[in-house]
Order: sequence, then structure tokens, then C-alpha cells
Amino acid sequence: MKAVKLHRSTTALSCILMFCAVFICLLGSNAAAADVSGRLITSAAIAINPATHKVYAVDEEHNAVIVTDEYTGLTNKVAVDKSPIALAVLPALNRVYVVNTDSNSISVIDGRRDVVIATIRGGSHPYTIAANRKTNQVYVTYTYDHILTVIDGITDAASTMKTGSADGIVIDEKTNTLFLTTYEDPNIRIVNASTGKVQKVLVGGHIWGMVFDTTASRLYLAHTSTADVLSLDEKTLRIAKIPVGHIPCALAFNPITRRLYAVNYGDHTLSVIDTDAARAVKELGVGDHPQAVITDDRRNRIYVANVHGNSVTVVDGSKNVVIETYQAGNHPYALAVDENTSQVYAAIYGDSASIRVDTTPVSR
Repeated sequence: MKAVKLHRSTTALSCILMFCAVFICLLGSNAAAADVSGRLITSAAIAINPATHKVYAVDEEHNAVIVTDEYTGLTNKVAVDKSPIALAVLPALNRVYVVNTDSNSISVIDGRRDVVIATIRGGSHPYTIAANRKTNQVYVTYTYDHILTVIDGITDAASTMKTGSADGIVIDEKTNTLFLTTYEDPNIRIVNASTGKVQKVLVGGHIWGMVFDTTASRLYLAHTSTADVLSLDEKTLRIAKIPVGHIPCALAFNPITRRLYAVNYGDHTLSVIDTDAARAVKELGVGDHPQAVITDDRRNRIYVANVHGNSVTVVDGSKNVVIETYQAGNHPYALAVDENTSQVYAAIYGDSASIRVDTTPVSR
């Protein structure tokens, strides 16, 4: 296993969920982060541009983004505003958008030169981010503000949309629809990104982790307090429940195999879900307190970050078996995959590093 250094903070992240009995939601910009027990934080801390094969990871402690070239392993630090915690990439434009929570701003990085070319002022404590790669628009959510910032990737012009504060966001790129969740709000919000129209749907509180199935127009939500995954039909708004393990906190979906994966923080397992049958078909033991999951759709591999196990577990999706568990520094909590090179990276919370999980050589 090859290790590639990417700096990562041990200081605070905004809008953290702490586990205590079930969960207590803390919306503090400077909550202590030395002890990551039970933390559920934004998974958007690391991303890969598949067009350039560069890895981007936030370095909150040093107010920077660390850029690593997959081919050479060389790193470059790009200074941004205070407390970057999340980022998103627009590959077609070679732009990276960085959420800086303590400076209420979004930094725009030119991926060709790896320099900040614009700083966009936002609302109070931006939290997480998502990019629509079809429209080249970027959406930023807020902890303490009731808006979204909408950024046009071509011009970097920004506007606001009144949607309410949000902890989670996913996009149906086909219809340009946004799905927003707030941990303590029992309603999700479905937003028409073209018109700004907001529709609320009652799903119950304590949702954390979402993924969207474009083919079936179906949204999946991890319901932490009731140990199930909710399936929401975007067209009919009908809801179904799929029982999984204890405290499901992150989801990943492989559109080729139509398998959904839920990591269960509370019982250290990964639930394998047949979405056509709407039921879990396998439960696999992984590492200590899994917190993130990602799929390599082409190779049918699933990667699970075990935040307390200091490891990443690799699963063979065709056989539903664990292949290997790799040591991955202290507290891996977010993952990114480059399916063109079959490389997977884990953002590390305690070691100021990112581990390249897959040992397959990168070839041009």
C-alpha cells in the first residue's frame, strides 16, 4: 500500500453530529475535534478530478487545500480562506470550489495552475457543497443561514436561493433537482434548481447520508435513529423503508449492479441492498465504526472508511465478501475514487495524510 501525504486538520469542523445515546446535533463552528468518538461530518472533504487525475483535500488547520498529482505523488498547497471543510470539482471547467466555514466564503481554484482565482462571499457558516456537472453549477449549504449559494461555474457569478439551512445535499443532474436535509428537521426539501420552488416531504428526523439513483429517479436516505434506509420515489413521493444495521450514516450506489451500500456506524457493518427487491441481501462485518463508503462502479469494488478502526475495508461487490482491510492512519472519514485509474484515497482526520488504498499502478 502506497501512502501519499495530504494535510488534514485535527481542529474543529463546523456542524458536527456527536453520538450520545442516539445523536445530539451540535452546530458549533469551533467544537473540539481531538476526540472523534461518534462524529458524523461532511464527506466532501476530498475529491478527485478524473480529467486531470489530481486529488484535492481540505487542510483546515492550515487554511489550505492540498493538491496531489496521482501520477507523480507530488503535492502542492493552495492557500484559501479560514477553515476549509468541503470542496467540489467541475472537471469540464477544471475548477475546484472550496467551502471556508469560518470566513463565510467559497474559494475558486483554477485546476490548471492550482491557484485561487476568485473568492465568493456567502452567508453564515457555509457547510457542504455539491456540483452539477451537466449544468456546471455549484450549490453551497449553510449551517446558520436559510439560503443556498448558487455559483455559475463558467462565470463564477453567485446568486442566492431561499431554501432553509441544510446539512446534506445531493443532485438529480437529469432534472436539475436538489435534495436537502437538516438533521433535526423531519422534512427533506426538494428544490427545483431552475425556478427555486421548494417542496417539503415528511421523512422523519435524524437523516444523515443520501444518494440518488438517476435511472430509477429514486432518493435513498440513511435514517440514523430507526436503523433503516428510506427509499423516496422522486416522481410519486412514495416512501419505503429498508431495514439495515444500527446507525446507518453513509450510503453509496452502484448504478451498474443496482446495489446500494449502507455503512452502519453502530454495529460496525456494511449492509448490501438489492434496490430492485428493496431489501438487504447481505451484512458484512467491516472495521470499527465505519463512517464513509464509496463504490468503484467499473471494478465493482466497495470501499469503507472505518473511523475508529484507522482502516479502509475493501469489498468485492460481485461476491459480497471482504477482500482486505488496509491500515489508513488515524480516523479516515471521507473517500474519493478515480475510476479511470482505479485509485482510491481516504481523507485522514488525525495524521495529516491521505492514504492511497488501491495498489494498482497508475498508467497514462
